[in-house]
Amino acid sequence: MKKLACVLALTSAFVSVDAAAWGGDGHRAVGAIADRLLKGSNAEKQIAALLLPGESLQSIASWPDCVKGTWCGPQTPEMVDYTAANPKHDEYHYTNVPFQLEHYHEHGVGTSEHDIVQTLKQAIAVLQGKTDPALNPHKFTKRQALILLTHMVGDIHQPLHVGAAYVSKDGKFVVPKTKVEVDEAAIFASRGGNNLLLDDEKLAQLSAGLIPPGDPKPIKEGVPKALTKPFHSYWDSTTVDYAFRRIRTRTPDQFAEAVIASNPTVKPNTGELATWPYQWADDSLVGAKVAHEGVTPGKLAPQVSKKGETYYTFTLEVPQNYPVPSSQLAKEQLIKGGYKLAEVLKAIYG
Repeated sequence: MKKLACVLALTSAFVSVDAAAWGGDGHRAVGAIADRLLKGSNAEKQIAALLLPGESLQSIASWPDCVKGTWCGPQTPEMVDYTAANPKHDEYHYTNVPFQLEHYHEHGVGTSEHDIVQTLKQAIAVLQGKTDPALNPHKFTKRQALILLTHMVGDIHQPLHVGAAYVSKDGKFVVPKTKVEVDEAAIFASRGGNNLLLDDEKLAQLSAGLIPPGDPKPIKEGVPKALTKPFHSYWDSTTVDYAFRRIRTRTPDQFAEAVIASNPTVKPNTGELATWPYQWADDSLVGAKVAHEGVTPGKLAPQVSKKGETYYTFTLEVPQNYPVPSSQLAKEQLIKGGYKLAEVLKAIYG
């Protein structure tokens, strides 16, 4: 099978792992599905009491990404207060478990006390009305907990927000046994795929088969030949666009309507609500294996940046048909996100 060449740039100076998972449209689609599934329920009434006039789960779904900057517009006083009280808020969105593993384990490689699983546990406990300070170390309010739950249930179903690649010096995907093994000398963290750079133009060309006949919108317009996109960003945005198009929709509302009309089968969670984030993470690890299937790194190549800093690249090979399984998986995960959000809110409020 022919492959697409990609580049993995790894630098010790790179400190952030997160991006806007599922992008705005993906998060709004998750919220829109949940809004519809909760119609007429007690949960809908309880949620409305925490929302401002005119707000919905769909409209607040991107709030935790908006607080990272001004791309959503000026920061509101509520956003400023939240970021001031939560200096590590950008780390709430993900965990970096080696994608080859089957389960998320606390204190394991890539996890932290304020990662997405722990944040979701806290948000659920707050909405349940639990007052033990140990269950809410970040002191989330109920409104903040609802906003975070809405967003993070979407995030945790983005496979690269849970399952991450680690690469050895000789260019192989490896599973570090301890955190100290990820030393950026012998084993490198891909940081959730943010350092995996894809040839966006080639991927767009290969995705032509995903576009319904008669769709007037081209895959890409004026894409520079040298344009690259981080692997993580591809999963945040490009797969969402393709997932929408797979079912002939363009907007989050259209996607939600089409999904619910199709009456998908989504396996329910079981056990205590505090365990549900672990179940979601484990399910996302299944997706992360699909996301990395057929993707192979090459040899280590040191590079020097304009600042004189040394960083490392690995060439990657991605299957030529990659947009097909990735867009299908994205569709499935977006659907799960919407249904799981409604499910957990119904379980909390009855």
